[in-house]
Amino acid sequence: MDPHPRFLLAIFIVFAAAVSGVRGSALVAGSVFCDHCRDGKISIFDYPLGGIRLAFSCNDGDGRTTMSKEITTNILGGYAVMFEGTPDLAGCRVQVITGQEGSCTAVPGPGRSIELSTQFWDFSTYMVDPLFSSPTKLPSFCPQPSSPNPSPREAPLWPPVKLPPALPPSKPRTVPFLEASACPYSIWMRPEYACHWRLVNPDTKVALVFGLMAARTYGTDMTLSQALQGRGEAYRTLLREATAALLNSYNSIQFPYHPARVFLEMNSALEGSEQRVLRTALNFMRANSGNGKGVQCTLTACN
Repeated sequence: MDPHPRFLLAIFIVFAAAVSGVRGSALVAGSVFCDHCRDGKISIFDYPLGGIRLAFSCNDGDGRTTMSKEITTNILGGYAVMFEGTPDLAGCRVQVITGQEGSCTAVPGPGRSIELSTQFWDFSTYMVDPLFSSPTKLPSFCPQPSSPNPSPREAPLWPPVKLPPALPPSKPRTVPFLEASACPYSIWMRPEYACHWRLVNPDTKVALVFGLMAARTYGTDMTLSQALQGRGEAYRTLLREATAALLNSYNSIQFPYHPARVFLEMNSALEGSEQRVLRTALNFMRANSGNGKGVQCTLTACN
């Protein structure tokens, strides 16, 4: 399993366990991604899927179902299910059923078995490798399967006809998500660009997005809109630039930071020294400003 999704799941699991305060229980957590190219792995083209319905089921040695639940992913594509007591979760699996209307919920991927991750006294945590759902048709940016060798062509019965020269090809249309773009936090604060927020919105809680360490540092009530207003203090500056970097990573696949890396760098900084916080904030700030490579902010005002 890729280390970034596993790191995010660990944050989500610890946060869920801390909130619940349950003893003698088991927690199963995982995430669902859009697998655009159906390659069975997370790439720069893929993103978490919220609102996906999942089936959690356990079978005994004879194949009979002993336990089943239906769960739904949150806005960040994550899910968690808690079991009281000390249940035997051997042979349990999670499978995508269906999701909300969208371009990436047509073809559910294969189910996954759960794996024991950690066990502290009478509390156990289980992780599930990422689940996938795919669109009906592969996008044009995906590698296309090689076509079989063409059959030998027969000699034409008539001489070839000379055709007039073709018109020059029209300029291909660009997809905004594929363009390089980097926007500073001040742009993301402006209401005329609110339609470009993806997967999250200005009212989403910082603790829900960045996890337990962020909840301890910034509280559980701060929103992403408030996070963009932070200044004058190292930790507020870090949160402001990390939020802008996350929005940029959702908006352009050419942004230097993948969403998973934004989470990783943010939480690593919060666990380190204030110097680490300042250095990470500066790195995010440079990326949000185009890293001095002439990358512009390509957002257009919403209608």
